Amino acid sequence: MKSTVYFSRAIFGALAVLVIDQLVKIWILQGLDLPAKGSVEVTSFLSFTMIWNKGISLGIGLDEWVGKSGLIILTLIITAILLRWLTKTERILEVVGLSLVIGGAISNLLDRFIHGAVVDFVHLHVEDYSFYVFNVADAAITFGVIFMIYDGLRSSPEAPTKANGKPAGPQ
Repeated sequence: MKSTVYFSRAIFGALAVLVIDQLVKIWILQGLDLPAKGSVEVTSFLSFTMIWNKGISLGIGLDEWVGKSGLIILTLIITAILLRWLTKTERILEVVGLSLVIGGAISNLLDRFIHGAVVDFVHLHVEDYSFYVFNVADAAITFGVIFMIYDGLRSSPEAPTKANGKPAGPQ
C-alpha cells in the first residue's frame, strides 16, 4: 500500500518537473526570445544563453554515435527501468530522486520531439570559469541522482549473519 501511495506522488512530482521545465522553456523561447538574442546577462555570474543540445547531458555528443532516434530509444528504455524501480521502492529519498530524474528525462525527451534538440539556457560563470549550459530538467536530474546516492549511502546494509542467526565473522 505504501509503495502505491509513493508511486502516485512520484508520478505527480515527475509531472510537476515536466510542466515547470516546459513552461520555463516556453518563456525562454517565446517570451524572452532567447534564440534571437543569443545571450542575456542576468547577474555577473548568471546568463541565459541559448544552446540547442543535440547530445546528452553536459555537452556529451552521443548523438554522433547513436543518432537522434537512438537517444530517444535509450531515454525511453532508461525511463522504463526507472519507473519499474519506482514501483519497488519504499524509501522516500529514493522516491523523490527517481521522481526528479524521470520528470527531467521525459521533459528533455519532449524537447527532442518538439525541437529536434534539448533547450539549454542556464549559464553559470565566474570570471574565466564557465560551467556547462543546462536547463531546469537537467538540474532536476542532477538533484535526483544526488538524493538517490545520499539515500543509498545512508541506508547501510544490515550486518551479514550466518544461517543460525548469529553475526558472521570473527567473534
